[in-house]
Amino acid sequence: MASSAEGDEGTVVALAGVLQSGFQELSLNKLATSLGASEQALRLIISIFLGYPFALFYRHYLFYKDSYLIHLFHTFTGLSIAYFNFGNQLYHSLLCIVLQFLILRLMGRTITAVLTTFCFQMAYLLAGYYYTATGNYDIKWTMPHCVLTLKLIGLAVDYFDGGKDQNSLSSEQQKYAIRGVPSLLEVAGFSYFYGAFLVGPQFSMNHYMKLVQGELTDIPGKIPNSIIPALKRLSLGLFYLVGYTLLSPHITEDYLLTEDYDNHPFWFRCMYMLIWGKFVLYKYVTCWLVTEGVCILTGLGFNGFEEKGKAKWDACANMKVWLFETNPRFTGTIASFNINTNAWVARYFFKRLKFLGNKELSQGLSLLFLALWHGLHSGYLVCFQMEFLIVIVERQAARLIQESPTLSNLAAITVLQPFYYLVQQTIHWLFMGYSMTAFCLFTWDKWLKVYKSIYFLGHIFFLSLLFILPYIHKAMVPRKEKLKKME
Repeated sequence: MASSAEGDEGTVVALAGVLQSGFQELSLNKLATSLGASEQALRLIISIFLGYPFALFYRHYLFYKDSYLIHLFHTFTGLSIAYFNFGNQLYHSLLCIVLQFLILRLMGRTITAVLTTFCFQMAYLLAGYYYTATGNYDIKWTMPHCVLTLKLIGLAVDYFDGGKDQNSLSSEQQKYAIRGVPSLLEVAGFSYFYGAFLVGPQFSMNHYMKLVQGELTDIPGKIPNSIIPALKRLSLGLFYLVGYTLLSPHITEDYLLTEDYDNHPFWFRCMYMLIWGKFVLYKYVTCWLVTEGVCILTGLGFNGFEEKGKAKWDACANMKVWLFETNPRFTGTIASFNINTNAWVARYFFKRLKFLGNKELSQGLSLLFLALWHGLHSGYLVCFQMEFLIVIVERQAARLIQESPTLSNLAAITVLQPFYYLVQQTIHWLFMGYSMTAFCLFTWDKWLKVYKSIYFLGHIFFLSLLFILPYIHKAMVPRKEKLKKME
């Protein structure tokens, strides 16, 4: 009788667990539907905001506590977030972290360890893209895994640099080189840190260890005075979130594929692409501003002091919002958007290709790496190919205006500055939208349809300038200016 009662009790408990899980799924799904979002998107947003209570707990109960407790806290919270979003698929990140630890321990500070890390981590990520890819933007385990991939590759490179003679390293490499031997718990805490696990930002193991050791504070010996700076970034992130939530049903990439879009005049198609191209980036801006606030709250965002003694909290900044909103040049957008990922590529990829002796080739290979890191869809390759082309042409145009007396005098006319700015911004965001079309539509049949509808305007415009500008430069720049430059 006792065993029968225990069996019935176990069945009831199991049934209650299933029902509770079912109700949770139903409520989340219902809430997501009412907000006009997918359930996975809602889970992502909830997880990002969960970083704030986690950060407050860390500040009040773990700051200056034993390192192993902090690593355990970061690992547990990160794994919980992974399970909440992706269920049992969290094993992908766990497997790669454990194997990365073994690579470091078994292969040591060798170039073999670096190459093995790069090949394995990238191959695992690309295999994940291959087996999970669809024609739409899906939030799945590969999203945080691409962030993790860069972390683990950077970890291997910094560990390798830590075994070199310090005098053979650049000042930047000396800053990031890992002199000690990380434990598995340290690598796990670094990888699963709740403020950056899902969408970034990137940061080094050395910076993370400074956080754990209580060094990232503007008040030595005390909890960092970072609540106000964190709330400022959170508020800005909420502003973008509200704006994106309200406008996203009305400005979509799906409309680019409709007959209604095709039937509108050419100028309308271009203007819609311009507006959409700016707006679509706001979902990334939102996530990065909110997670930056989490990093600032913990202290990870501490970046020393200004000359006047004011604390800087931009170590984990992935956005320069004012620059992003006001700069009329493509290079300005690149400098203000996804800052830490761009810095990672520059530090661990672009600068390491110096042996090629060709800056443009190194830049092209870096953009190819970024395209593959984002995914296997052709749209990523087209987007970064356009970025490469646009940046080259923009530099040519800037050099032409600077070196041509006629054009530089014309550009200096004050009364015409607002007109120049408007023209620059229009060109800037029209072709940013053009590039983002391929990025967001993924597959060749989709982005090709849209590009046909506007007659491949971006490619024709910038390829034409690429070949024409050198001749204009030759005609408009006096010989003495060229000789002066050579001197």
